[in-house]
Amino acid sequence: MLDDVLAGHRLTEEEAVRLLSTRDRGVLAIAAAADELRERKVGNVVTYVRNQNINVTNICVNACGFCGFSRKPGDADTFFYGEAAVREKARAARERNVTEICTVSGLHPEFDAQSYADIYSWIRDEVPGVHIHASNPMEVAYAAQKSGISTREVLEMMRDAGLGTLCGTAAEILVDDVRRVICPDKVDTATWVRIIKEAHGLGIRSTATIMYGHCESEADRARHLSVLREIQDETRGFTEFVPLSFIHPNTPLYRAGLARAGATGREDLLMFAVSRLFLDNFDHIQASWVKVGTKMAGMALLSGANDLGGTLFEESISREAGARDTEYLDPAEMRRMAGDLGRVLRQRMTTYALLG
Repeated sequence: MLDDVLAGHRLTEEEAVRLLSTRDRGVLAIAAAADELRERKVGNVVTYVRNQNINVTNICVNACGFCGFSRKPGDADTFFYGEAAVREKARAARERNVTEICTVSGLHPEFDAQSYADIYSWIRDEVPGVHIHASNPMEVAYAAQKSGISTREVLEMMRDAGLGTLCGTAAEILVDDVRRVICPDKVDTATWVRIIKEAHGLGIRSTATIMYGHCESEADRARHLSVLREIQDETRGFTEFVPLSFIHPNTPLYRAGLARAGATGREDLLMFAVSRLFLDNFDHIQASWVKVGTKMAGMALLSGANDLGGTLFEESISREAGARDTEYLDPAEMRRMAGDLGRVLRQRMTTYALLG
């Protein structure tokens, strides 16, 4: 099967399930095939983006089982950054010479479409040239509901306020039976797909993600990949694919016994490798060092990934779920990781234009 893929065969969902279920030394053969395909597609350059997160608030009307970040109004450790604080954080990002500012936050009960547009306009005011990578289909749907307008209108407002690309998060697993367990209050699969397609149709590109390692099956992962591939066939609007390994310790889902203790190293490697082999219409696959750690991210670069994501400078969501060392990754360390594999590190923009 691997030889067929390298010769141009497009994997089926059933074949993807077989690969994702591999438990012997065949894992290494799958990783090697993915690495060969990565080299053919993007060469031996490892990329990263100099970015900063701004998590505006952890107050959220939802209660997703996989989230250790969200809080309810009145909780002792809630936070909310108003205009002055957002502008201050944007100025700090400017001083750090970031090219991207990313904002994803809780669904604050007082937010509407204008709230998101205001945040982007504050950032754009303070850092006029920065790329704003923000929100996701859930936030778009929430803003539309709160403002009584269509999701398309919300996307247009966001774009006009400075949004550059949409986060492809809130995808988790694009299988409704799984979503009903892990995030019953989030949009369903069809709505997520519709909003992503609307964004792409408006010229707002997005990332694509999967959050795996909780209570989903290999078949669910394959179905998710198939949904993303179908969208990319139609729109070509995804910039990259980012596997997000479930961080379990502080999450309600794990504490209630409804989820495993995250993915194993085997599953992580196979997620990167099989996604490279299956998503033949994606050029870029990111190894999120925040989710898997720097050592496993290095192994992901041998298993189909070609990007290390961002410097971050500020990260709250994975940390609150129980991840460690999520605040900042120095490009010097990224360079060491790439050099160890005989590759060259290059800085990129959000949409993968190389810098320098």
